[in-house]
Amino acid sequence: MTPDDGMNVYELTYPELRAEHAVELDFAGVEIFASPFFNFAIGQLLRDISPDTLNRLLTFSHLNGVGNQILKQVIKNSKRYYAADDATRNAINEIVSQQVGNV
Repeated sequence: MTPDDGMNVYELTYPELRAEHAVELDFAGVEIFASPFFNFAIGQLLRDISPDTLNRLLTFSHLNGVGNQILKQVIKNSKRYYAADDATRNAINEIVSQQVGNV
């Protein structure tokens, strides 16, 4: 579950959610979950879609305990990130860019 996979999910779900259509993501058979996947697939949805709307329209099925924990943390972090002011988001982006460069 790579960031590219997450981007693919985002690109499919975002227009549907913006059009107020319900979306179900089915994780049947998936046993390994990664935060970057959820950041790209779900986290960035909160940039343009309110948490209440997302909770109403987006459902998850067959998500195991680990996947559910990662998803909850990504949503929590995304809510804080998009609620922050521009200066704070820029500082976070800088830190993340530096850490990615050190990997």
